Amino acid sequence: MADAPESEIDVEALENEGDIAADYIEGLLDIADFDGDIDMDVEGDRAMVSVVGATLDELIGDDGEVLEALQELTRLAVHRATGERSKLMLDIGGYREERRKVLTRIGAEAAEKVSKTGKIHPLEPMTPFERKVVHDAVAAAGLNSESEGEEPHRYVVVHPAG
Repeated sequence: MADAPESEIDVEALENEGDIAADYIEGLLDIADFDGDIDMDVEGDRAMVSVVGATLDELIGDDGEVLEALQELTRLAVHRATGERSKLMLDIGGYREERRKVLTRIGAEAAEKVSKTGKIHPLEPMTPFERKVVHDAVAAAGLNSESEGEEPHRYVVVHPAG
């Protein structure tokens, strides 16, 4: 769909990304001798690939560090195959889904605090995924937020309304 406007989501291309990513992750699981089933989906403007199964904690790592690295490797594999930059999201053992719930609560609580005090509130450093979830939660509460600092120490600052 070269003629399609950029705002139009190419579901077929995203499904193709998911297929490429799933094959890549399946190969990694086989090499590492891990059991796991792979689910693929398209959520918004990105392909989602989830690995579910037995103990996959080694593939998540402390604070999701291994998961982040695997996601970047998977995005590189998709890029190599398609020539396009991928926003693919990888989840392992439901880690991101659980983390999303916690981060949504953190964002909502920070917004509530800022609404009550009228003062800006910086949060702890987070990964890009984590910051996006918090930004979304703050926006849903009607406030503004921005990311500050340099990776890997970037963090969200919640601002009062107005």
